Amino acid sequence: MLSHTLATVQFSASRLRELIRGLETAGFVNRGGKGDHRNFVHPKVTKAVTISGKLGDDAKHYQEKAVKGALEETQR
Repeated sequence: MLSHTLATVQFSASRLRELIRGLETAGFVNRGGKGDHRNFVHPKVTKAVTISGKLGDDAKHYQEKAVKGALEETQR
């Protein structure tokens, strides 16, 4: 299922909504944050993934990289 999640999350010119959907599908939980920041945690991932911005905003390169790394870490 996780490989399917990696395949469905578009890592080029994606929206924050798509990244968040991919994290939630992989079992990440939003533990909240201040303002438009969201912190996602997973039992198998050592560091929380922080996503900032409105849902319809374009994802920044570093956000896509952080999500991709976290999703790969869940497969180990």
